[in-house]
Amino acid sequence: MTTTAPTFDTSNSLTDHNNPTTNRLRIVFAGTPEFAAISLESLISQQEALNIEIVAVYTQPDRKAGRGQKLSASAVKEVALANDITVEQPVTFKKSSAEGLAARQTLRTYQPDVMIVAAYGLILPIGVLETPTYGCLNIHASLLPRWRGAAPIHRALLAGDDETGITIMQMDKGLDTGDMLYKVSESIASDDTAARLHDKMAALGATAISTVLKDLAAYQAQAIAQDDSQANYAEKLVKTEGEVDWSQPAAAIERQIRGLTPWPGAYTFLAGQRVKVLASLPVNTSQQTNEPAGTVISVGRKAILVACGKERDAESSATTLAITHLQFAGGKPMTAEQICHGDQLNDGDQFTTETK
Repeated sequence: MTTTAPTFDTSNSLTDHNNPTTNRLRIVFAGTPEFAAISLESLISQQEALNIEIVAVYTQPDRKAGRGQKLSASAVKEVALANDITVEQPVTFKKSSAEGLAARQTLRTYQPDVMIVAAYGLILPIGVLETPTYGCLNIHASLLPRWRGAAPIHRALLAGDDETGITIMQMDKGLDTGDMLYKVSESIASDDTAARLHDKMAALGATAISTVLKDLAAYQAQAIAQDDSQANYAEKLVKTEGEVDWSQPAAAIERQIRGLTPWPGAYTFLAGQRVKVLASLPVNTSQQTNEPAGTVISVGRKAILVACGKERDAESSATTLAITHLQFAGGKPMTAEQICHGDQLNDGDQFTTETK
């Protein structure tokens, strides 16, 4: 499906010497969520400075969202239409289908020099990757080859990485396996959640792709192959990953809470009722306990102290986690102080896993 803004003109051509944009790189941008929209907005604002022309934007088809299940446009589509750029929303590029063949033909009509891809969500076959003159560039939210796949930001947090970053990659037929053109790193702060780190990576990605486009030929000439032996697969998140296993060390649970915020969110059970674990303090290794994992040691105004498991190979007592925000079933998010003044949680209560 194509959505065309009323004032858009597709007549520009690289061979049109009477057109002032003749020598500009013709860019097709492909992306869907907010992460990609940040880069698109940045590129739109820099078209003259970067000597580029964004001739079309590709994004996922509109999806039903919200309680009313109304069709909702992607963040990328909204940015494109607000800037009078044609939007394409094919469901496939597979040449085995009429829809896929048509989508490929439409892409060719834009005569792209480069296709920039950021969290698009649609597989690009080799025939598509080879359509632009200089290929397809991917804005990937990890220091490749560390995390390949759908959820590199979350996996970096869950694994306890000290840093992450953006890699601008020349796409090939593999899953995030292409040569690396440019990498820029970012330290992971002790209080970074997936949401906060996402915003940092989105801004960093926008800057990184602009840097590469300023001298694309040079970056492509110095591309570096990835070391496959260093790669890890960043699997797509599933809701069940949010369930807290209190037998795990406190550090792992603390990373789980941050790494799964805002979605799918960490959660536990109290007397059979689901409780969302929204935030905690960094782990204090000096606070240890002999209480069973999941035991609420104390409900204080600043934090709720919960017993967790031992660190691996540790002979000392079990670790503890200081939780600062919870949300009980059917209620609103509450601070530790609010919980302390209520009767929903008491010293000695036991957080458990879901009863099957």
